[in-house]
Amino acid sequence: MAFFDRTARALFLSELVTGFALTFKYMFKPKVTVNYPFEKGPLSPRFRGEHVLRRYANGEERCIACKLCEAICPAQAITIEAEPREDGSRRTTRYDIDMTKCIYCGFCQEACPVDAIVEGPNFEFSTETREELLYNKEKLLANGERWEAEIAANLAADAPYR
Repeated sequence: MAFFDRTARALFLSELVTGFALTFKYMFKPKVTVNYPFEKGPLSPRFRGEHVLRRYANGEERCIACKLCEAICPAQAITIEAEPREDGSRRTTRYDIDMTKCIYCGFCQEACPVDAIVEGPNFEFSTETREELLYNKEKLLANGERWEAEIAANLAADAPYR
């Protein structure tokens, strides 16, 4: 019986007809493809992209040089140097991240007690040279200024789940 079934399917090209029917079914439905450079899909508030150092509303940087992010980084991509200020608080003098080593695990963000280091929403940061992926404190703070509104909204959206 299986022989006749196989022969009938081959003779009448039922698989081909089924494929054409499926194609015709989806031909008039809305397209699901995104025209990438001009349209971007939605990102989760927990998306981990380019690193950012944040500031407080008064302009002071948030990092208190506790070095928890440096200690927890499994790739050892973060380097921090700190010194005390006149008022007795500690602040970083050097905060470097080697993005070629970073594995985007988010441990640095989770370890930070003041939400100073955050992985932001930017996923379009390709470079032409390796040196451009060595982020220093100034570049990280500039990223923070650029993405602060979106980062604050993402952290607020994620806060009930932390």
